[in-house]
Amino acid sequence: MFETLTIVLPIFLIIGAGLACAASGLFEDHVADGLSDFVFIIAIPVLLFRTLATAPLPETQPWFYWLAYFGAVSIVWAISTGLTTRVFGLQGAEIPIAGFTAIQANLVFVGIPLVMRAFGEQAAVPMFLLIAVHLPLTMTVATLLVERGDTGGGKWGAMLRKLALHPILIGIVGGALWRLTGLGLPGSVESAMKLLGDAAGPTALFALGLTLRRYGLSAPLPLVGMLAALKLLAQPALVYLLAFHVFPMPPVWAAVAVIFAACPSGVNAFLLAQRYKAGVAVSSSTVALSTLLAVVTMSGWVWLVSAAR
Repeated sequence: MFETLTIVLPIFLIIGAGLACAASGLFEDHVADGLSDFVFIIAIPVLLFRTLATAPLPETQPWFYWLAYFGAVSIVWAISTGLTTRVFGLQGAEIPIAGFTAIQANLVFVGIPLVMRAFGEQAAVPMFLLIAVHLPLTMTVATLLVERGDTGGGKWGAMLRKLALHPILIGIVGGALWRLTGLGLPGSVESAMKLLGDAAGPTALFALGLTLRRYGLSAPLPLVGMLAALKLLAQPALVYLLAFHVFPMPPVWAAVAVIFAACPSGVNAFLLAQRYKAGVAVSSSTVALSTLLAVVTMSGWVWLVSAAR
């Protein structure tokens, strides 16, 4: 638990710095919007472009690995959609944003350091494979669902026009197409892109702190608690079942999948909500609460998968 705390604590320090700056009046409310726009329009698209253009991928895809992780993601997202609609009465873009919050994992700030401490270099390949696919895939699905709701559900022409100019999808498609050229990225260009991509995480966390000053933990606690429970308990439990007992794969691959699924809600869910001005209080509250609770829950999952190996 102490190792998990040392990994999670810096996240809270950055969020707390943003909250303190907002509370002191150093930054006005609109600064959070500007920082979020920078991350959403520039930093994350650059990060996705660079990842897809340069990430090493195996010649043979580990389909059972993908099925275990993303099968659980699909189930949890479907459960979240049903509950938030029928029980909590969310509407429009709030529904896919809540679902995205329930499955989007904080892999970079929490997943990577915890996996490397727990399993060492043998976990590097499955870890980076999942990182390369996780955000592009989940962000694409979330964007499509939000845009479809934002354009009235059936207005596919309007939705496609918006998607063609969407910065996240431009980064994903651009990176995939550049990879097909086989040219690689010039050293100075890749270095500049890395600097921009590395700025995405801390900037988004700071913006989250600024936003918490505005919204606080104002979302209904039962809703936030449900989303946090889906993220911290239901999703890793499903991955554990599929990875260790249904699909064949090396034990360390199964362990990495479970720990990544057990990570708290990622700040990208907040960024998506902030971008569309929908479900911001729900996403920001869930990110904060799940990160706090992850100190306990992730310690338990690390113990469980270590014993299962």
